[in-house]
Amino acid sequence: MTTRTFGRISIALPDLADGYLSNVTSLESGRGTVQDFNYADAGLRDLDLAHAHLITGRTTSPRASRVRMDEVRVDSVEFDGCDLGDLQWADSKLSRVVFKNCKIMGGTFNDLTLDNVLFDNCKLDYSTFERIRAAGPAAFTHCVLTESTFTGCDLTNAVFNDCTLRDTEFRRGTYKTTDLRGNDLSALRGVGNLAKVVIDRSQQIELTQALIAELEITFGEP
Repeated sequence: MTTRTFGRISIALPDLADGYLSNVTSLESGRGTVQDFNYADAGLRDLDLAHAHLITGRTTSPRASRVRMDEVRVDSVEFDGCDLGDLQWADSKLSRVVFKNCKIMGGTFNDLTLDNVLFDNCKLDYSTFERIRAAGPAAFTHCVLTESTFTGCDLTNAVFNDCTLRDTEFRRGTYKTTDLRGNDLSALRGVGNLAKVVIDRSQQIELTQALIAELEITFGEP
């Protein structure tokens, strides 16, 4: 089993071998299940999946201007180079899933359960994450999350590594031992909600800067 380690967690990656993946032209199936698949270079206007199960596969460079994923279970799948516009993904569970080099600007992720999920080098600016639960290891590494928002999430033990967190807002949620080391925290929002996160000592100044900006504190003249 291939894994990647970030801080104190290790993420199990999809176990994929090109020799047994079959090329498919659609992620839809009359049975609701697509398994052992390779879905590549699709240009779509809309991508709609509901009550589906994707098992062991790779999606490479799909492009869609509108994406709806509802009650879609995903197991052991890699999304590589995806450009998913107007994404709304809800009520789903993802296990051993990697998003790599993906562009998901302004995406909406609602009520997702993450277990061994990695976002690697993805553009997630202006995205909304609501009621996301890290039931197992989860990490964002080298991702851009400018002006993205986390609301009502349970990100216990999740890791953010070398991410752009400019005006990223953490609203009320559970962030116990969320690992924020290796990021610039000076432009975070919602700092008061980040009880029990893990940081480096050097980041204390950055969090102080973020809190001062959030509270709109001014310094009086002597």
